[in-house]
Order: sequence, then C-alpha cells, then structure tokens
Amino acid sequence: MTSAEATDRLAIRELIDAYAHCADGRDTKGQMALFTEDTAFRVFMDSRSPEPSYVIHGREALAPVFADLNQYQATTHFNGQSTVRLNGDRAAAESYCIAHHLTVNGDQRTLMLASIRYLDQLVKQDGVWLFAERRLMVDWTDTRISTP
Repeated sequence: MTSAEATDRLAIRELIDAYAHCADGRDTKGQMALFTEDTAFRVFMDSRSPEPSYVIHGREALAPVFADLNQYQATTHFNGQSTVRLNGDRAAAESYCIAHHLTVNGDQRTLMLASIRYLDQLVKQDGVWLFAERRLMVDWTDTRISTP
C-alpha cells in the first residue's frame, strides 16, 4: 500500500466516523457538509427489500432527516468494521454500525438498537473525501425498556 492510499483510507474512515459524531452531537450542518451537493441518500428500513423506504436527493434535503434525531434523548452510533475499495478519486465502502436511540417519556426509558450497514459511494473533491451516495441498510432492530 502506498502512503497516498493509506492517507485516503484514513480520510475515508474519518469521514465515516465524522458522520456518527455529528449525528450524536446533533450537528446537522456538520453532517450535511460530509455529502456532495448532488448526493443521493437511500434508506432501507429492511435491508432485504430491493426498494428503499425513501430516497433523498441533494445535500440541502438532508436537513430534516438528520434533525429527526432530536426526538431522542440521546443516541450513540458505534462504528465497527469497514471495507474500502479505492479507485483514484472515487471509492466504494461498506461499514457497520450499531446505533443506540434512547427515548425518555416521563419515568419510562426506551432503548432502540439498530444494526446498520452503510453502503457508500465516495468522491474526493478538492482533496476532501465526501459521500456521493449513502445507502443506509437496517439489518435488524430491537426495542427494550431501559433502566436509569
């Protein structure tokens, strides 16, 4: 592996982690900035479905989706393994995440866990890696009562 390839792989991993960090910090603008202007964001609430649950086109259209995380008291997106295939200034990546979503309603706390795979098409623009397309694949969810 060349030093340029290692640098690109590190930058892509930092992009993947920045997405989770912005989500958990409710930094909608920061999260949006990780995407190209003409991005496509496809959400598959059931990863086995051939058709997405919904599709969003364009960076600006992402704002309400990311702001939707405000319904939770807290979230933690814990990133796991990722695979990256570089092709010059383009790349494809698959990364895994367990997302924790805590809801508090009075004395009741509910924790929803989601096993997510992100299938990404990435592009390097002006020396910066961005998501050109992100497919969010929900493999499974589990909801349970949580104790403080």
